[in-house]
Amino acid sequence: MSSRGEHQTIPLSVLLKRELASEKIENPEIVHGQASHSKKGEDFTLLKAECQRAIGDGFTTFSVYGLFDGHNGSAAAIYTKENLLNNVLSAMPADLNRDEWIAALPRALVAGFVKTDKDFQQKAKTSGTTVTFVIIEGLVITVASVGDSRCIFESAEGVIYYLSADHRLDCNEEERERITACGGEVGRLNAGGGAEIGPLRCWPGGLCLSRSIGDMDVGEFIVPVPYVKQVKFSTAGGRMIISSDGVWDVLSAEEALDCCRGMSPDAAAAQIVKEAVQSKGLRDDTTCIVVDILPPEKPAAPLPPPKKPGKGMFKGMFRRKNCGSSSHYKEEYIEPDMVEELFEEGSAMLSERLATKYPLCNMFKLFMCAICQLEMKPGEGVSIHAGISNSVKLRPWDGPFLCSSCQVKREAMEGKRPSRNRHGSDSD
Repeated sequence: MSSRGEHQTIPLSVLLKRELASEKIENPEIVHGQASHSKKGEDFTLLKAECQRAIGDGFTTFSVYGLFDGHNGSAAAIYTKENLLNNVLSAMPADLNRDEWIAALPRALVAGFVKTDKDFQQKAKTSGTTVTFVIIEGLVITVASVGDSRCIFESAEGVIYYLSADHRLDCNEEERERITACGGEVGRLNAGGGAEIGPLRCWPGGLCLSRSIGDMDVGEFIVPVPYVKQVKFSTAGGRMIISSDGVWDVLSAEEALDCCRGMSPDAAAAQIVKEAVQSKGLRDDTTCIVVDILPPEKPAAPLPPPKKPGKGMFKGMFRRKNCGSSSHYKEEYIEPDMVEELFEEGSAMLSERLATKYPLCNMFKLFMCAICQLEMKPGEGVSIHAGISNSVKLRPWDGPFLCSSCQVKREAMEGKRPSRNRHGSDSD
């Protein structure tokens, strides 16, 4: 018979917490509002609360919020609003549990953005759009973004987190270097006599952004590959603001949050737009989405068991352990009162964004295009690692694979294939 000293006793409170966690994952209450002042009619939003997803014998829910700031027309923004979510979900493997689904989201978002861009460009329309796309699943926020709309989150503790990237050429040196390395040119408008005016732009095309969806009239090096950030917030919740550049050109994150404290999401969004328009005037479409993530309702804490004389078996089960063993278990299950970063990646290289590590790689089908989900026969696809000279462990015959048309798209985006001649646009 083993001695009790050879085992670590787990406190009853921890066992109860484990049991509750296994039965139900807490979902916060989510309340949203939006407001917009329109000048060109090129801003569009997507707000879908409590989307259902099958999981095992039941289902779970997630929420989706998207802001699409179009330019050179509204076609790209409308198309992306109508198709992006389906393209992302189509890139997700089936039959995933909750943790697996969250882990697979960053890769699926990249595939969904690129497919949406590829499909829209086949329509030969010249408009483009920025995208800030948010998926909230349980206590996890995943944000994918291209362009200059932004998403911020303020935790209940008052800490501000920036969940998107700004792809304006003026403020992103890495993107300027990537474009010039791919064969594009970056410069300002020439006003004559050597004078240059306005923001930095990419030529041909004259777009002042380095990433977007659409924009057939600019080089392929304006890519749709999103910056993706994934964080887990505490059960205390917080407030999220998604706004177009019409807001952020005028207000800082702190100013946007401060001007609407204590307001409902609808009133807060309206106040933020009002502050931006009053400060700068209505020069562009100005749109704001405010999402409040409220703490979930917690069950009443279980009553402590009645105290018993300190003798016998129960005394042994609940006695204080040496070496802090019980505190080890408690710390493992205490919800941190902070935001935890789970994932962040902004590379424009598909070989870096679509590659996966074990065990995540087992979730995706080997002979299916990683972007458009086209089923391929063995030997038909092209590995995303093909042509990468500095790859040591990954070989050109390792997956994931791309179909021939998606491989053409990838090569053009990375400057390995001449892009179409796209002169003649001067986009914002």
